[in-house]
Amino acid sequence: MAIFGTAIWAVLLFGNSGSKAEAASDPAAAVPVAISDAKLQNVPVYLESLGTVQANLTVTVRSQVNGTLQQVLFTEGQNVKTGDLLAVIDPRPYQAAVDQAAAKIQQDEADLANAQYLLSKDQKLGKQGITSEETVQTQQSQVDQLTAQLAQDRAAKAAADVSLSYTQIRSPIDGRTGIQIIDIGNQIQTTDTDGIVVITQINPISVVSTLREQDLNDVRDALHAGPVEVIAMADNGSDALATGTLALVDNQIDQSSGSIRIKSNFANADESLWPGQFVTLRIRQKTIENAVTIPSSALQRGPDGFFVYVVDKEDVANIRKVSPGPIHAGRAVITSGLSASERVVSDGQFRVQAGTKVYVQNTQRTDVKVK
Repeated sequence: MAIFGTAIWAVLLFGNSGSKAEAASDPAAAVPVAISDAKLQNVPVYLESLGTVQANLTVTVRSQVNGTLQQVLFTEGQNVKTGDLLAVIDPRPYQAAVDQAAAKIQQDEADLANAQYLLSKDQKLGKQGITSEETVQTQQSQVDQLTAQLAQDRAAKAAADVSLSYTQIRSPIDGRTGIQIIDIGNQIQTTDTDGIVVITQINPISVVSTLREQDLNDVRDALHAGPVEVIAMADNGSDALATGTLALVDNQIDQSSGSIRIKSNFANADESLWPGQFVTLRIRQKTIENAVTIPSSALQRGPDGFFVYVVDKEDVANIRKVSPGPIHAGRAVITSGLSASERVVSDGQFRVQAGTKVYVQNTQRTDVKVK
């Protein structure tokens, strides 16, 4: 009886041990993680630069003649084209000067015609010996004087025409008008510094920014290779406002700050960039061809450097030391230590250790195409 009871106890004991072993190997006991594949991609490498948007052209429209502002033909904030009529200065005094100059020319032409007739007559008489050579020369001098006077008065008429044209103030550039500075009825002087309005060219537009002195060679190498793409980013650092090209690198380094200025051009057709706006520029230095990339969240840092958890075919995670490169669009370049198509833990690493059995909760297979 005692032997029988011992046997039953042994069966129960070993049976319970078997249940525990089965529980330990149960997939449900594995650590849930998100897994992503390492992929081959072309990854652009960018330099970042803080800059200010600047208009290519800014003009303060001033009057070139004195007078009363008679008309204002633009509205504030209006887009204008070169040659558009913006304002009119009272033209009457200048029209009167033009008419007076025209009348003086007519008088000169009549006097000259008469002097030329007399000269012709004297020249005939001189050939007949009726009049002296001195008389002929005196009349020739009179013709020359009247010819010069006519030329002078014609120049005065041209100057009067120019002054009259200045009473119509036209836009010298394509751009957008600002706030109107002076109102109709006011006297305008050529010495006024404020002008009537400021016109600023919005598109195209430029951004002037600075880079570290250490980045100079990288930027120059990129320019030698061809057009360099530049992206203007919003304050939040994630929204791209406009894409342009690097125009030039300044011809000297600022020794006080150890930086160098660069200028980038943008078409700005949608006017997403505005003069005076602060932006962050991302300058494409180069493109890494066929780089091994993983989600940046998969990259971990430990006492010995960077590592990732690589998941094998048995869904067991192991530590793999890697050498990271640049990060772009949420994916990190791995320069060594990892091959394409290997699986890495991209979320849930806080519960994972070397040799941990993992349960694939969400496999991330998003193909990120980087141009």
